[in-house]
Amino acid sequence: MKSTAQRKAELEARRAVLNDRIAGIGKELDSHESKDWEEMAVEREADEVLEDLGQSAKNELRMIEAALQRIEEGEYGYCTTCGDQISEERLDLLPATPFCPNCAPGR
Repeated sequence: MKSTAQRKAELEARRAVLNDRIAGIGKELDSHESKDWEEMAVEREADEVLEDLGQSAKNELRMIEAALQRIEEGEYGYCTTCGDQISEERLDLLPATPFCPNCAPGR
């Protein structure tokens, strides 16, 4: 069973990875300077993929920030909808989840 401090450290480490990824994506998107139409089309397709990855990272980052806030408030590990305790197994798989399996959207 992981302690809250261990979970917090894992969430903070993941947050650092995501921040680095987002910064790298931003640099990559800013670096394109192709003048050729064909190259610009290929770059635009790649940019769309990068933007999707960046958006996904930002969404995960928001979830991590919310989980860290719940840790600070002493509410981490409890469902934000019904208040039931979230199982260790679920937190191992989804450490930033605010929901128990019964309240999770799209279950």
